Amino acid sequence: MAGPLTMGHKRTAIAGLGLSDIGKVYGYSATEFAAIAVRNAVANAGISLGDVDGLIMSGGLSQGLGLNLQGALGLTDLNLLTHMQGYGSTAAQMVQYASMAVQSGMAETIAIVWADDPLKENRGGSAAYKSASEGSTGWRGLLASSGIYSANTYYALAARRHMRKYGTTSDHLGTIAVAQRKWAMMNPLAQLRTPLTLEDYHASRYISEPFHLFDCCLVSNGGIALVVTSLERARLLPQPPVEVLGWAQAHPGRTGVRNDDFGLTSGAATAGPAALKMADTSLDEIDLVEVYDCYSYTALLTLEDYGFCDKGEGGPFLAQPGVLGPGGSLAVNTGGGQLSSYYLWGMTPLSEAVIQARGQAGERQVTKHDRVLVSGNGGSLDHHATLVLGTV
Repeated sequence: MAGPLTMGHKRTAIAGLGLSDIGKVYGYSATEFAAIAVRNAVANAGISLGDVDGLIMSGGLSQGLGLNLQGALGLTDLNLLTHMQGYGSTAAQMVQYASMAVQSGMAETIAIVWADDPLKENRGGSAAYKSASEGSTGWRGLLASSGIYSANTYYALAARRHMRKYGTTSDHLGTIAVAQRKWAMMNPLAQLRTPLTLEDYHASRYISEPFHLFDCCLVSNGGIALVVTSLERARLLPQPPVEVLGWAQAHPGRTGVRNDDFGLTSGAATAGPAALKMADTSLDEIDLVEVYDCYSYTALLTLEDYGFCDKGEGGPFLAQPGVLGPGGSLAVNTGGGQLSSYYLWGMTPLSEAVIQARGQAGERQVTKHDRVLVSGNGGSLDHHATLVLGTV
């Protein structure tokens, strides 16, 4: 696998981070959220829009974000322009492709952005995802008639499989939700900042058994953008460079097919080790982990697959006192993750990784932040992308 120093002899880095307002924010389209985020990322990097010669974008449920973002931003003469979709793995993929473009000389300064506007006033978050699944036909229609009609139900099946195979319990999942809420309480950007106990978790309603309300991610409006350029150039800009050290993807391709590993193993099992190898590092050198947690179970599975514990031991391992949460031995989803902070698909863990690597996380800042492992998960465990980021 080609590494950072073998493809064009250029090391790459994230030099800018920009966010729009995030959460229950109304009155903006996905394109408008994206434009705000890109402008903020460019300003954060200390450059101008005219310095951007590449633009990679992706959106969520609304499907309102497209190539017209170039015009909305007034960008001209781009060397790279594309729209991507890898579901929750897209954000990490965009960093990967932007890095390769910089390494090859295709573009020098690339803005990547993800934005969506699924929330509407006077409608709950579940309404956005329910409407996206309505009208299913064919095989999906048959599944829907059996009650398997949404991400909640697909992932609930996967989680139940893990529980039956390995003895994972709701207490194990609840420990993750409680720990991430403790991080969110220190994050001014988080949507949920009130204390959460394991008793509160169990008292919350079921969404799709075994998932309680607090096992499931939020629904958010907003946009997040990054600026990717060469490390050499990033060092001349005002923000601490966050180097892109390693990356990998995994796409099992078994959607809707009988699969003995469904719910037990994800693409993280192959993408994680490959990204670490490219970065010439190992798990014992990782200081913090920002994983895609569309559900508490997904975080547990990813940490297992990365190798932080033996397969099937994720529940007991994470439930040990002193492992998760602020001050714990394993710093995971330090902004609150998608369960308590905000849900902008793969940009949620990625944005927190950049903030922590820069040392700009304020009260929740992790002391050691030289190496950060980031995951993105898409579909129903169908797509995975891993990044290894580092300080310079």
